[in-house]
Formats: sequence, structure tokens, C-alpha cells
Amino acid sequence: MRNCKHHLAFIAIVVLVISGSVIPVASARNIVLKIATIAPEGQTWMNMMHQAADEVTRKTDGRVRFKFYPGGVMGDNKAVLRKIRIGQLHGGMVTSGSLVSSFPDNQIYNLPITFHSFEEVDFVRGHMDQIIADGLREGGFVTFGLAEGGFAYIMSKAPIRSAKDLHQHKIWVPEEDPIAVATARSFGVAPIPLSIAEVRTALQTGLIDTVAISPYPAIVLQWHTQVDYITDIPLIYLYAVLAVDRRVFDKISPADQQIVTVCLSRVFKEIGRINREENIKALETLRNQGVLFVKPNKTELQEWARLAETVPRRMVESGSLSQDILDKFEKYLKDYRSKGPASDGKS
Repeated sequence: MRNCKHHLAFIAIVVLVISGSVIPVASARNIVLKIATIAPEGQTWMNMMHQAADEVTRKTDGRVRFKFYPGGVMGDNKAVLRKIRIGQLHGGMVTSGSLVSSFPDNQIYNLPITFHSFEEVDFVRGHMDQIIADGLREGGFVTFGLAEGGFAYIMSKAPIRSAKDLHQHKIWVPEEDPIAVATARSFGVAPIPLSIAEVRTALQTGLIDTVAISPYPAIVLQWHTQVDYITDIPLIYLYAVLAVDRRVFDKISPADQQIVTVCLSRVFKEIGRINREENIKALETLRNQGVLFVKPNKTELQEWARLAETVPRRMVESGSLSQDILDKFEKYLKDYRSKGPASDGKS
């Protein structure tokens, strides 16, 4: 009788596992997510990430924990993604351009001189952020919202007013960033690709003399100490994501996945809000520190815009961007602008 009961119990367990009523052991095990970021320890972003990680650990009773590698100790975006592929890391805080091999259409927000205001940004993102998140997931990465990097401005050692002025400069673009390269070439420039970690030294040595970056990171990375001028055109809208290897994330139980998603999505939304405020303040800080703002005239602005308009076509023709995502993007911009005039890109 005892053996019979044992056999029945065993059969019942097998049936429950096959039917999905019992969570497999692999999904219930403890997981430590190893995450790299360029943000230094003690910086606001890192403090917020630690708080979110602590909340996840507490709410999952320690089943999901985080180990952060801050300050770029794991290398640049390229190095971080390589370490994710081999399993040394599970995720990283990376820029949109570094994920083009996983989902090329995630570059759609980076088209040059496209957004005229933050209001336009918010409207378009409200319709398209989920498309980007879904595309990145299909490409192998789980994300938790887009953290705004703000508008990048051209910062240089000599004044740049017109697109032709760029021809006299040595201009940096991020490594493996197709849209940055396409933008530079549309303006008739042969860019110099470097990792973020190399830029400050390159400015100091004269390897480059011009960068495009949003104001707050320029101050955090100390690049602003190597430039004297800012061209007052919001050139490109930037964002970053926390990209976690989907293979690892899927090992977490569904209930714990939900906890991780809620906690990290909340903190990334807050990081984006803070970044916007910090970038607006940073523009004034740079002005007060003696960096000179160069304002192109109407004719020069029209030439900047004309050249920028060639970038989407180049991207679609090269296969770096789909016509479908471009059509959606342009539709939402048109929808917003049909409601009335937009403010400038610094509001």
C-alpha cells in the first residue's frame, strides 16, 4: 500500500509539471544579475539603481539580486555587449546606437535636427517606445524604459556656425553608431570613431577637436573643459537603456520578472526626468563658465536642416533603418505639429 501511494504521488507530480502547474526548478532559483554601467559610483543615477536593486531583492526575498560594475570598469558599450554574449555580464546601461545589431530601428529617435521640442519628443515616445522595447526583446534584450539623454549639441574648440565649417574640424562619432556616421557624411565630414572612454584624451591631444554630446554628460565626463564653443542647435536626441540578456531574464520566475520590471521601469522613468532637468541646467552652467554659444543665422539653419533631411533616406537605402519605422515616426510628428506651433528644443 505504501509503495502504491508513493507511485501515485510521483505520477501526480509528473502530471503537474507537464501541465505547467509546477514552476520548474530552473525558474525558481536565485539569480544575481551582473550589470555594467559607465555611471560612476556615488552619482545620482547609480544611487537610484542601487535603491531599485535593493527593492527588488527585498520584494523577491533574495531570489533576484544585482551586482553593479560602475564607472566603465567593464569597458565601453562594445566591450560590455561582448561580455554579455559570452555570459560574463548579464546586462548593461548602454546607448541606443550600440544596439543596432539587435534592432536597427531603435535609432529612429536619433535622426538629426528632427525634434523641435521636448513636447514633440514626449508625444512621439508615447506612441513608439513600446515598438522599440518589443524590437529589442525580439533581438535578445529585455529593457525597462528609455532613459532620456537629452539633445546633443556640437561642442568645439573653434566656432562652428555653418555646416561647411564642419569640414575644417576633426569630429568624433561613437564607435559602431551607423546613424552618427550617416549624419557626419551627410554634412560632408569624415568622422573619427572612438569609444567614449577615449574622447577626453583625444580632445586633449588634438586627435579630435569637435564632439556632439548633451550638456550634462559633457560636464560629468569633463569634456567641457576641452571645448570653447557650442553650436546652438539641438542636433540629435539621445537615450540609453538598461539592456538585460533575455536568456537570463527568462530564467526568473514570472512573478519575480514582474517585480523587476515594475521597480526598474519606475526608476528609469525618474532617471529620464532628472536627466532632462540636469541638461537644461547644464546649458546655463556652460554659459556661465564662459563657453560661447554660436547661433547660426536663418540661411545657415536652413542649410543644416536641408542636409539633415538626407539622413533618413540614406539610412533606409543602406538597410540601417526600415521604411516602416520611419513612416510611423513621421506620422506621429505630423500629428503633433498639426495641433499648433512647437517651442524650441530647449524648453
